Amino acid sequence: MSLTLAVMPAAAASLPAQETVPVTSRQIENFKIGSDQKLFGKLEFIGGIEMSSSNALLGAISSIRFRPDRKSFLAVMDTGHWVEGEIVRDGQGRLAGVSDLAVTSMIDPKGRSEQVKGDMDSEGLALRDGEALVGIEQMNLVEVYPDPGFVRSRPVATLPTFIPPKSLRSNRGLETIAVSPKESPLAGGAVVVSELSLDKAAHIYAAVLDGPRKGVFGVVQKKPFAITDGAFLPNGDLLLLERRFSFAEGIGMEIRRIKGDDIKPGAAVDGEILLQADMGYQIDNMEGLDVIVEPGGDIHVIVVSDDNHSILERNLMLEFRLVQ
Repeated sequence: MSLTLAVMPAAAASLPAQETVPVTSRQIENFKIGSDQKLFGKLEFIGGIEMSSSNALLGAISSIRFRPDRKSFLAVMDTGHWVEGEIVRDGQGRLAGVSDLAVTSMIDPKGRSEQVKGDMDSEGLALRDGEALVGIEQMNLVEVYPDPGFVRSRPVATLPTFIPPKSLRSNRGLETIAVSPKESPLAGGAVVVSELSLDKAAHIYAAVLDGPRKGVFGVVQKKPFAITDGAFLPNGDLLLLERRFSFAEGIGMEIRRIKGDDIKPGAAVDGEILLQADMGYQIDNMEGLDVIVEPGGDIHVIVVSDDNHSILERNLMLEFRLVQ
């Protein structure tokens, strides 16, 4: 695996302050507004929460990854912050809230924290083998932080993306990073997908960063949607979260399933739409998606929204069960 190593040592000269953010949660019982319908395409709605806080730091969550205990999570904000927390469930196992969040400014490659959004526009996050991989959209970089230890460290390496840098549009660049299962066609390789940067065939730029299938591929664009996050299923298939917005039609989201065996250099991949939703559903600016495998084998999908720190948008966390 070819890496571009960070020049500076991992430890930062001064550590950024960590702030505890109290969260108040309201349960969401129905996904479709005014309906008790539970099954939507291939996904069954389990429950959700709307989160608010007296602390203005809450918001701008762009990607989320759950730990093996299925309740602890790490997330990133596109303002350049780490977010650590745990979900809380009610007696029926539904999302009921999150514990107080620990929010810490990221440290950039020069050892600086509290940077402006353009320098640390953290849109993607993936975890593997003691590493936290972070996709920085404006810079179109994948930075490698140590895990544990990310809150007190600058990046220790940068992964090559293979996508020509000039082909990635400003604010439409690297949006998704996901790590494939080791027992899959990609053999644990990391995958990046841009939000809406198109190749010569008008497919969305994507790439496998390492492993036996490393190289650039394309994802068939589903107009008017843009890709905001993704996560792999245990069998190696890739789920992609996509969103749309227009003043005429408002917000929308969909989740697409890409077969893992289709992902390879030079391919143009497409897949089944598992779910679509518009303003008649409990959605907002949906930006983060992760997959949780329950002890009994059920696969849950959790999606979160980015409120852009706007009073017009909401911080949502929604949970579904995949109906295979």
